[in-house]
Amino acid sequence: MMIRFSKYQSTGNDFIMLDNSDGRLDGLDVPAITRWCHRRFGIGADGLIWLRKAQEYDFDMRYYNSDGSRSFCGNGARAAVMFAKELGWIESSCSFLAIDGMHDAVIDSHDHVHLRMSDVKRIDQDNEDFVLNTGSPHFVRFCSDILQEDIVRFGREIRYSKAYEREGINVNLAQVNGDGLTMLTYERGVEDETYSCGTGATAVALAHVLSTGKIGAFHIPITVKGGTLAVSGRFDQGAFTDVSLIGPSKKVFDGEIAL
Repeated sequence: MMIRFSKYQSTGNDFIMLDNSDGRLDGLDVPAITRWCHRRFGIGADGLIWLRKAQEYDFDMRYYNSDGSRSFCGNGARAAVMFAKELGWIESSCSFLAIDGMHDAVIDSHDHVHLRMSDVKRIDQDNEDFVLNTGSPHFVRFCSDILQEDIVRFGREIRYSKAYEREGINVNLAQVNGDGLTMLTYERGVEDETYSCGTGATAVALAHVLSTGKIGAFHIPITVKGGTLAVSGRFDQGAFTDVSLIGPSKKVFDGEIAL
């Protein structure tokens, strides 16, 4: 059986997108996911996403990392919004379900997706290190010169440490550049550096706001290897609310692959 797919990228984070309206992908297994995501023997992607319509929402999004594990993916969610628009399910706004609950999103006039993220009420801090959950767990460390850092070596060291080996954690290095941030990410589930990470960008932005002690609204541009994102929101009484991940997501190509 041949399955039609679309390939999308969100600031270099790339995804296989599938329409699962008929439910035939409900039983998609890990070997198929890892084979399709393989960059030598498959389509090649950081993750795979299928969509189907859902009662009371525009669609249900299911995301798999390239190793077949599940999580929430901010960049994948932005790709899902643009894919849903291509399918004709939505116009410029939507609400959808993901593994961490409900999300809202709006597509602006520049085709940038403004994705509403979950509120964050807890961040653990140890000097320049932060640990928080923005839909997926993240470790954040700020450094003075990000170009001198080996994110793969450092990421594996943290991800496979005794504290995080069992559940895994995404690892980010970040540097303050004027009013913005530059970051690198090692993603669990991919087990390598990725060009971008939406939940990681959100984590880095919130950790930065916490470190400055500034209260109120914020909007922070973030440079990743695959382009530029932004994170906006509000910080007050120790909690982050109205958090949005903002950035582009574009289709790369369509194709078919054997199930």
